[in-house]
Amino acid sequence: MFEHLPLQEKINFSRHLSIVIKAGLPLIDGLRVIKNQLTSKMLIKIVDRMIEGIDRGQSLADSLEDHKNIFGDFFINIVRVGEASGTLSQNLVYLSEELKKSKDLKRKVKSALVYPIIILIATVAITAFLTFVVFPKIIPVFSGLDIELPATTKILISVLDFSKNYGWLLLGGIIALLIGLKFLSRVKAVKYLLHRSVFFIPTVSNLVAYVNIANFSRILGLLLRSGVRIVEAITITSGTFDNLVYRRILSKAEDEVRRGEQLAEYLSKYSKFFPPLLTGMVQIGENTGNLEENLFYLADYYTEEVDNKIHGLTNLLEPVLLLVMGLLVGFVAISIIMPIYSISQGLGS
Repeated sequence: MFEHLPLQEKINFSRHLSIVIKAGLPLIDGLRVIKNQLTSKMLIKIVDRMIEGIDRGQSLADSLEDHKNIFGDFFINIVRVGEASGTLSQNLVYLSEELKKSKDLKRKVKSALVYPIIILIATVAITAFLTFVVFPKIIPVFSGLDIELPATTKILISVLDFSKNYGWLLLGGIIALLIGLKFLSRVKAVKYLLHRSVFFIPTVSNLVAYVNIANFSRILGLLLRSGVRIVEAITITSGTFDNLVYRRILSKAEDEVRRGEQLAEYLSKYSKFFPPLLTGMVQIGENTGNLEENLFYLADYYTEEVDNKIHGLTNLLEPVLLLVMGLLVGFVAISIIMPIYSISQGLGS
């Protein structure tokens, strides 16, 4: 349940396994060579179990199946098809390249969020410091003088009073709410609604869609290139989605394609999630027999679009966050400075 293998470890493992197989080493000997190079204790244990399973007569895919929660259907099926077709070394290279592209895509999305998060943390820290450290030391001075406090200062005093009286209760409520949301997000129906609601957020909806489309195109293309039949490939691809909206759409696509409907025809019914460019290219690929090539083209195209969307989103967030930071810090600063200015004016007169 708690086992987790970093994506980079899977990339290295598939690449190294491809090399030892291409070199002509027996599978067990190749796994032993790889094991001696490993630093991850978890992966060492997994390879030990794989060696034991293969020694009992299991295939490599079957030995990976015992660790399905770590490697997933996509990884295992690429290996299974490679073993059946005699192209295991080549399939492992394809697999490592796909995992690397998936890792790069995730890294780009995370990198785009770093700057906004830093700005947000800085805003909260500065505001909290001025409100709860600097301001309370000045309040006694205001109380000892007969001056009319500005509205902003009164609001800030009310916030301080509320935090003193109900601060721990509020903090406990926030923690309880976050824990409750964490558990609720594991409920499939709630998780689906959360994933669906993302598509109502301007700009973000397109970014989420393009990330999922890029993954869909590349994974489906790789499965088809490896010799997996299209119905089975759609099933495996749907299982790789974290987004439940896309997973649900593709799980239904499997039945429709099995009945004889074209994949493009089915996906065109969900134009919000699969744009006309994608469905058009898929349809051309299905009609001409070039579906794999078209899917890889789409994967590269939408990966580039993700880069553009991330760049645009970052450019949009920067001024908005700086404006919010300026307003919050400015509000607190004015609440502190205005009464001091009033006092100095009174002393001057």
